[in-house]
Amino acid sequence: MRSLEIPGQEIHIEIDNPIPRRKKRNTNLADAEPIVLMSVLSSLHAGYFRISLSLCSQALLWKIMVHLHSEIPSAAFHFLWYLALVTQVSLCFMYAFKCVFFFDLVKEEFVHYIGVNYLYAPSISCLLLLQSAPMIKPHSVLYQTLFWIFTVPILTLDTKLYGQWFTTEKRFLSIMANPASQISVIANLVAARGASEMGWKECALCFFSLGMVHYLVIFVTLYQRLPGGNNFPTTLRPVFFLFFAAPATASLAWNSISGTFDILAKMLFFLSLFIFISLVCRPNLVKKSIKRFNVAWWAYSFPITFLALDSVQYAQEVKDHFASGLMFIFSSMSVLIFLGVMLLTAANSKRLLRRDPVLWSATAPKDK
Repeated sequence: MRSLEIPGQEIHIEIDNPIPRRKKRNTNLADAEPIVLMSVLSSLHAGYFRISLSLCSQALLWKIMVHLHSEIPSAAFHFLWYLALVTQVSLCFMYAFKCVFFFDLVKEEFVHYIGVNYLYAPSISCLLLLQSAPMIKPHSVLYQTLFWIFTVPILTLDTKLYGQWFTTEKRFLSIMANPASQISVIANLVAARGASEMGWKECALCFFSLGMVHYLVIFVTLYQRLPGGNNFPTTLRPVFFLFFAAPATASLAWNSISGTFDILAKMLFFLSLFIFISLVCRPNLVKKSIKRFNVAWWAYSFPITFLALDSVQYAQEVKDHFASGLMFIFSSMSVLIFLGVMLLTAANSKRLLRRDPVLWSATAPKDK
């Protein structure tokens, strides 16, 4: 049986009006700007307020130094304070826009065992900015009004965070504790100093007792190295400097409450000094975290600044060569670290605009 063969034919199709090619995508800056803005807002988290926290604490240090040493130019303090103000206002506006356009990300941060602690940072920065303000007097109505505006979020977060440690079985402190938990303590102690500056001693004692009781509980919990510490990302290890930032802030607050750098203030200062030396003697603790720049590096700056503030008050009380040496060492260290981190941030500014999953790089403790 023969196979049937069909002769092949070539078919040619001519198109008179070919479809024009697509025009190149419009890369006009006006069109790209909203996309870039949304990308920045989605990558922003409360941890970026470490930058303003460092600026505001540095401004407070310069204000005290200018007041004690007339040879230090006041122009440097004013420039630093206005820089801190612009940075804080910019971050607050950006985070407010994030709450509007990316509320789900904010909610995710609010329920995260590390991220929720950084929600205290905006209020801490605002309180430090208020305490270092060159034109607002502590007894003025404006100062008192702003104090309560900045303090109410702290009390709200205290009720939420401390309350769940007491009542929620799935979020016990032994499970959720991590070094960043000390930020809540610092917030209450900074509020205590602000209240004492206005002469509200009872209010200051209330905030101080609230902060110190929880500092003791958190410190003992972290000292035992319970499960929460095992879920802490390597990138966030600079936050370990908060171990001496909390007692340093407590010493500063108590000095303001009592009106003198008394025995309790000195004890807290020596405790922070000992913890600082203990951390510095173990460079491997943060060796892995400094391989690539991250906004968490700002956690090196403001704890040193709080320790420098204590050393200034200690030198004014003791007035000997040892105390003056400590003041010079920690003040210089604070300024140098601050300038160093600022230069590194400027050199790595593009990296800051990327989505930073650092707060979500570790799995949160599983609910039992």
